[in-house]
Amino acid sequence: MPRTHHLKLKPLDQQVLLITGATSGIGLATAREAARRGAAVMLVARDEDTLRRTAETIRETGGQADFAVADVGDLDDVRRAAARAIERFGRIDSWVNNAGVAIYAKLADTPIAEHEQLFRTNYFGAVHGALTALEHMRETGGAIITVASIASDIPSPIMGAYAASKHAIKGFIHSLRIEVTADKLPVAITLLKPSGIDTPIAEHAANHVDGEALIPVPVYDPSVVAAAILDAAERPRRDVTVGGGGKLQTLLGEHFPQALDHLGRWFEPMLVDKDKARTGSSNLDRPVGNGKVRSSEQSGRTFSLFTTAARHPASMVIGIAAASSILLTGALRRRRQDPSDRRREARSRR
Repeated sequence: MPRTHHLKLKPLDQQVLLITGATSGIGLATAREAARRGAAVMLVARDEDTLRRTAETIRETGGQADFAVADVGDLDDVRRAAARAIERFGRIDSWVNNAGVAIYAKLADTPIAEHEQLFRTNYFGAVHGALTALEHMRETGGAIITVASIASDIPSPIMGAYAASKHAIKGFIHSLRIEVTADKLPVAITLLKPSGIDTPIAEHAANHVDGEALIPVPVYDPSVVAAAILDAAERPRRDVTVGGGGKLQTLLGEHFPQALDHLGRWFEPMLVDKDKARTGSSNLDRPVGNGKVRSSEQSGRTFSLFTTAARHPASMVIGIAAASSILLTGALRRRRQDPSDRRREARSRR
């Protein structure tokens, strides 16, 4: 997980974070944890009632929080949310693009209007957020953290529109980083790629397949992603894959792409439970059932050794050094062994 060494970011307890999609799932988990650790948080989403309740709860527990109602697909809404954050807290130190929606359908069965709406939220929501954040960070610096998915690295049946939007986000964020680096702006650009995460996204997706929409396994708890986001807010990161299971999937797609072409029928049972009723609510164009961090049906792993080790490369170096030391010590012992002992060992192996 490469760092951008020349950039320095503030400690979290000195930061103001603006978080989109803050009324459920990863966004809500991140907002709560950031506030618990001393950051001021500006919550951004479409659901005013849930935003107000969430902000009040954070303040009641001693945190700093305010909110702005916004549809991230609307640039004017996003700019108003940024202005509200600056009016309330004086600045924005980290901007977290997290809002997202999903469609479960074969691409041929995906209504074009829904496909376009998904891109307005997932792709243009990230574009609006990143460019608005950049306007405010050109002089003061900060971090722009965008939550994509491992689906930005690999294709997916049934969730093809979602995967396409995440591929687009990856292309935009990587291109933006090149331009920001060339202009020597003091802004860290991070792309976060979670594996399947135990959030309500499947419950609130537009569903055009028979059965209950599922989060693809292996599933991780939203707290794992929240920890990665807050790490990137303090330490410049480039790309962060959250969850070793997801990393294995992307490696499969990278090295054996043709294998994925023939695994569609094996992926479908991971995405749809045909023994249960089809999920009926859709939050494509309106908020639905927000206020929950986790899904009602699945549960996720609360720890990822891969992600933790990737955030602390020194620990991996120490581990590798320790293993190398053991192997080297053994080799030296064998070389220093008395010649007569080596002859006896040789005779015993015959």
